Amino acid sequence: MDYQNKQYAGNVKIYMTLTDVLRKKTKNILIVVSAFFLKIGLTPNFVTIFGLVGTMIASVIIVRGYYFYGGLLVALMSALDAIDGTMARLLDSTGKFGCLLDSLIDRCSEMVLLLGILLNFTFAQNMLGIISSYLALCGSFLVSYIRARAEGLGLEVRIGILTRVERMVILVICLLISQPLVGVLLVAVLGNFTALQRLWYVRSILINKE
Repeated sequence: MDYQNKQYAGNVKIYMTLTDVLRKKTKNILIVVSAFFLKIGLTPNFVTIFGLVGTMIASVIIVRGYYFYGGLLVALMSALDAIDGTMARLLDSTGKFGCLLDSLIDRCSEMVLLLGILLNFTFAQNMLGIISSYLALCGSFLVSYIRARAEGLGLEVRIGILTRVERMVILVICLLISQPLVGVLLVAVLGNFTALQRLWYVRSILINKE
């Protein structure tokens, strides 16, 4: 979690997200895999888009009720999210459009996954699942939107109990144990709480500046 991994530079708090921690721990593996992908002619953008296509397929599998296989495929596709960034750095081509595309595909992948779960609950006429999936999607959107909007105001917002990686981890684990309802319930509650967390954080900083 963001607030559990803090480093300090003077009086400035630097928050390490779960993404930062995982990339640090798996740095050497990512470099080896990324170098291999580049060697066989793949590009970072291709890997990014391939990950989205894979998640779409996983979503269809989940709609049909095969939670374990859908969750397993989502886990594999999520790993590509770290690989494409490493490939770009190895090529020294981390351009602005590549960063934008990567962030956009991340959001799309999460929305596609939640849509698959929502449709599964819809066909099963599980009202609690439908509502929870919708609220999970809202929380996911708000967490990302607040960070993006804050960056437009010159602030970097990385704190929060449930950022994207944590949300995906929860959903994947719950799919693998065939408990998608538990997953969307957790993401719905903690995701929206994280949005409020970030909103309060931004409010505090802006009030102090003013």
